[in-house]
Amino acid sequence: MAKLIRDIMTRGAEIVSPDSSIQDAAQIMRNIDVGAVPVCNGDRVVGMITDRDIVLRAVADGRFDAAVADVMTEGLEWCFEDDAVTAAAAKMKAKQIRRLPVMSADKRLVGMLSLGDLAVEGSNDARSGEVLEKISEPSRPDR
Repeated sequence: MAKLIRDIMTRGAEIVSPDSSIQDAAQIMRNIDVGAVPVCNGDRVVGMITDRDIVLRAVADGRFDAAVADVMTEGLEWCFEDDAVTAAAAKMKAKQIRRLPVMSADKRLVGMLSLGDLAVEGSNDARSGEVLEKISEPSRPDR
């Protein structure tokens, strides 16, 4: 039987609201040593904010007082906790993302799946390496 995301994911997730400041988001990232935090409006996930979002969409333009909603990434990719690990790894590889929010059957955030979780799972070191290699490829506008 295929290993499920619930078996390897990191349970729980720090979140930030869309109206929080980018400084609040950055402090959460620093405190839990991550580069991305889900953005939730109540119990609904509406996006993800990354350290890259903060730097490129706010700091680079001198918008130090921006709200999370102003710079977050929308169109979020996610997975269900009862999805197969292989399916999530394929999605991460195809979309070049390092972290996926994990949802329960009723679409509530229950945790995060990271590249590190795939590596710790360890049953398929080749899959972890393949996903990391694909995620790490530079983006090319011509492809």
